[in-house]
Amino acid sequence: MEMLYVAWNYLRQGGWVMIPMVALSLGVWGLILERWLFFRDMEREDPGTSGLPGGGSLPPAAASRLCAPVLRAWGRQRSGEAALDGRILDLHAMRQRKRLHRSLGLIAALAAAAPLLGLFGTVTGMIGTFEAITFFGTGNAKALAAGISEALVTTQSGLLVGIPGLFMARLMSQKARRLQNRLEETVMAARRWPSQRCMQ
Repeated sequence: MEMLYVAWNYLRQGGWVMIPMVALSLGVWGLILERWLFFRDMEREDPGTSGLPGGGSLPPAAASRLCAPVLRAWGRQRSGEAALDGRILDLHAMRQRKRLHRSLGLIAALAAAAPLLGLFGTVTGMIGTFEAITFFGTGNAKALAAGISEALVTTQSGLLVGIPGLFMARLMSQKARRLQNRLEETVMAARRWPSQRCMQ
């Protein structure tokens, strides 16, 4: 209970700018959690890998939930022509690549916006400080402290949201690229397989 009071008091000192700051923070970390769970799920083994086309000629990543749906959809729609089958495979792989990179740009943009929102709070806090000086002079420390406190709290909050958010956005992008490389490796192996079958 005491922690909640401390958090509420901290947010109250930052003024109204803390409302969008909290919403932005929840948005950033909600998207990061969603991407982390998605990537973890993509690395797991797909339960329906027994019927994949290509058999043992495909890399181990083909059995994951990242690659197996692509190969299954491709297996159902194959025509027997190597060129057309390659296009069908590319289409399904492209859809999976889009899923991998979804929301990553938004995470980076929201994380980068947090320090700017904190800077906006700094400006509004300093404006409040100068207004207090105009009305009360420099003798009223309590009136000055409110504006300075708002400026510092919003700046600190913006950095606390922005720095870890940008760091996590970078990690998520690297994870997406690694998974994409596995997908490309599987697609390249699958491309060779139908052409070999057609030559037989």
